[in-house]
Amino acid sequence: MIIKTALVGLGSVNKNLLTILINKQERLHRDHGICFQIVCVSDSSGVAVNLDGFEAQAIINHKNAGKRASSFQGFRKGASIQDVLEDTKIDLIFEASPVDLKTGEPGLGITRKALSMGISVVLANKGPVTLAYEELQNLARGSGAALEMSATVCGGLPILNIGRRDLIAADINKLQGIFNSTSNFILDEMATGRSYDDALAEAQERGIAEANPSLDVGGWDTANKLVIIANAILRQTVTLKDVDVTGIEKITEADLKAAQTEGKQIKLVAKYENDKLSVEPIALPQDSFLAHCTGWEMAVELHTDIYGIMYHKLWEREPVPTAASMLRDAVNIFENRAHNAAL
Repeated sequence: MIIKTALVGLGSVNKNLLTILINKQERLHRDHGICFQIVCVSDSSGVAVNLDGFEAQAIINHKNAGKRASSFQGFRKGASIQDVLEDTKIDLIFEASPVDLKTGEPGLGITRKALSMGISVVLANKGPVTLAYEELQNLARGSGAALEMSATVCGGLPILNIGRRDLIAADINKLQGIFNSTSNFILDEMATGRSYDDALAEAQERGIAEANPSLDVGGWDTANKLVIIANAILRQTVTLKDVDVTGIEKITEADLKAAQTEGKQIKLVAKYENDKLSVEPIALPQDSFLAHCTGWEMAVELHTDIYGIMYHKLWEREPVPTAASMLRDAVNIFENRAHNAAL
């Protein structure tokens, strides 16, 4: 099965996705019968199309050389992804453009257009589903397209998959987690005496921190993920305005040391309990699960009525697991579609 694919955003996530597609090409064909043919690439400079398919390594080399989509052969001057969707057969979009919490663009407009045309979308960009979750779900249902987003919440940690697929008939009474590895890393490093600026610089160098680091340290990236979780698995209909958000900008080394003397660790915690959503730094008991979520780790704790209390943790220092989650979503879309067609 050849999946004609568009890449939106050519930053670290989609470049890592391309590397995975190269390294796992034979495995994907052998185990799943799937081949992703990249016929469209897009970044902030515009969009390029190659109906025969771009070579994945060539795209990576092109971007690593500092070049942009506008210098690809097949560049369409003045065209947008939405324009390309009108005249190019595309089955799937991997959407990993930068997050914009005010407008959701360009990801939101692209996702709307694709879903309305029956084109499936896999998101790493949290903006569209943070701002318009219900609208996009309705578009997908109406057109028969698929919308998947497991990469938007904690990279490779399959929180959304667990909640939607595995917790059948469960009520989640309480959920709390550490959803942003950048802020978690910074807090841990500051506790050892390292400066805030130095720790943040390392996170940005590794491609983990958001392009706008205030999203990480201000708690907004964590809040985005909590909103997505709330809509996707907690049966809430909420937006960012429904979350009380406090970041880590005012946490000092002295605060961290003082907590340690009391046998506690300060963590940026997302929490759902009693229908309330919050993100804030909390001094957690040292022997608690989340207090042991250190450095580049992310974690979630789920309290359910029939499945008990569940603890899940992921170590993610580079964006490879996030990219792999996009691949996972895409394979699930087309395997499920093939299975249903065979029934």
